[in-house]
Amino acid sequence: MQNMSAAPLQPSFDDLGTPLPDVTFCVVDLETTGTSSTAQITEIGAVKVCGGHVEGEYQTLVRPSEPISASVQVLTGITNAMVLPAPPLAAVLPSWSEFSRGTVLVAHNARFDVGFLKKAYAEYDYPWENPAVVDTLTLARSVLSRAEVRNYRLGTLSQLFRTTTTPSHRALEDARATVDVLHGLIERVGNLGVTTLEDLLEMTHRVSPTRQRRRVWAKDLPERPGVYWFCLDKPAPSPPEVLYVGKSVNIRRRVSQYFTASETRRRMDEMVRVATGVKARECSTALEAGVRELRLIDAHQPRYNRRSRRQGSVWWVALTDDAHPRLSVIQRADRGSEPPWGPFTSRRTATLAATVLAEAFGLRQCSGPLSRHSDGCPLAEMGRCSAPCLNPDVNYSAIVDRTRRAMTVDVRELTNRLAERIARLSDAERFEDAAEYTDNAREALKATRRRARLSSLASCHEIVAARREGAFWEIHVIRHGRLAGAGRCRTRTDPMPVIDAIRATAETVTPPPAGLPACTVEEAELVASWFEEPGVRLVDVDGEWSWPANCWVPSEELAIRVSALHHPGDDERSKTYSENRQPCPDLTTV
Repeated sequence: MQNMSAAPLQPSFDDLGTPLPDVTFCVVDLETTGTSSTAQITEIGAVKVCGGHVEGEYQTLVRPSEPISASVQVLTGITNAMVLPAPPLAAVLPSWSEFSRGTVLVAHNARFDVGFLKKAYAEYDYPWENPAVVDTLTLARSVLSRAEVRNYRLGTLSQLFRTTTTPSHRALEDARATVDVLHGLIERVGNLGVTTLEDLLEMTHRVSPTRQRRRVWAKDLPERPGVYWFCLDKPAPSPPEVLYVGKSVNIRRRVSQYFTASETRRRMDEMVRVATGVKARECSTALEAGVRELRLIDAHQPRYNRRSRRQGSVWWVALTDDAHPRLSVIQRADRGSEPPWGPFTSRRTATLAATVLAEAFGLRQCSGPLSRHSDGCPLAEMGRCSAPCLNPDVNYSAIVDRTRRAMTVDVRELTNRLAERIARLSDAERFEDAAEYTDNAREALKATRRRARLSSLASCHEIVAARREGAFWEIHVIRHGRLAGAGRCRTRTDPMPVIDAIRATAETVTPPPAGLPACTVEEAELVASWFEEPGVRLVDVDGEWSWPANCWVPSEELAIRVSALHHPGDDERSKTYSENRQPCPDLTTV
């Protein structure tokens, strides 16, 4: 699998984030008549900076409607006489709103300053535009240890970063000092790979220092689609242990999130603490990344991937080779001469579906060789078994043929039988049993569709398909259901040389037994889902890629048939629905 284009894949703006040099910060500080919720603003000071350069300053006293207490006058130096000629807050807000519009607000203990601003906006019916807010107090707590500073007050941080202005409890001076503190903190977090506003905002959340320091692991990773894996180094000659595998359209952006507060999963926090590094591999397309993720998980069984517990744990249902066959739940799908029924994600689901299928057609469910029940067969008495042990004249081979047909090519008779059973349960007011049986019936119907979907894909020696993604065609070569090659080429160019090159270098795939995919079921279904996405175009097909016309019916049709048994007038509705639906709806977009 290769990238056939030298042009890099352009990430979206959401993936890139906003570079810090392009962000305009408005560093603000307020002085108030007190700290209670009823206190009022007496001074606003702010500095607007971008890329380290000051773009403007704002300062004004504000006349409160109540006197300033003596203790606050001593602390701030703002007296009642000073604010008496000052404009009221209602007159200040228009100029302040214009000055700060479109910026990222910054404050030391932002909850205090921004809280007063939001209260003022609400009081005078100004719309609060919900700007991004950076709190230098919280950021300092996340970046600086107690070994460096005894506390996180603005005065202490001012001494640490040697600010050009000394805080004095006056709004503009404190804002100027906060600007230098902000720049000092940004310089610190830059060593941790923080280069965008989004990165900086994440740093303001409380994250353990251990996780923050490991953020540098993401610094040199590519900003392209691909897979990544966290590993744990082991003493030589043992290879590193793969702890966790993931995929992303932007590897660097995704990996960096593991070291921020946005990652809240406990097992991921533990995984990051255990890991000693992270590696990555670029992929040509998102589908290739998804496939490689599945293969890495299957190969390494990472302990922190929940999917690794399910990968390979697939169950099937097959007819036995007895003279009077019955259904058997198996894990090895390559035992018979034809693909079994399924797959199912658990043994329980497979067993329930097998029971539904057996009871629908009267297939025997007793294990072992056929034997006569001297005291009768309970399932036969309930109409759920044809009981060939009690009725030697029963045409059991016809029952097996109908069952096999429902498992492979045609579910119409099965659908009718399931609808009849659901209707009987409903008529008997056994509504909970009817609901449970309906869920099991839907699983049974989906099993035939999944089998047809996988076997048709696996039967094709090669399928070449392409899908447009931005300025590129994403090209995939699938052989017997397995992704054998992937690449990209620019639109408005001749794609055939690129396609030929991808086919020539694609993996050689040996056809598996019993018409199964030459890969895991999960990978084959991922590939099949990509084929069914809008915009996929077939370039070449070597083989017959098709589904039986009646291998699947939607859940709506099952409900219609149940309703028709209660309301005979709905028969025509069901007939019309069946005639109008596409036999293979998922393939109509290809």
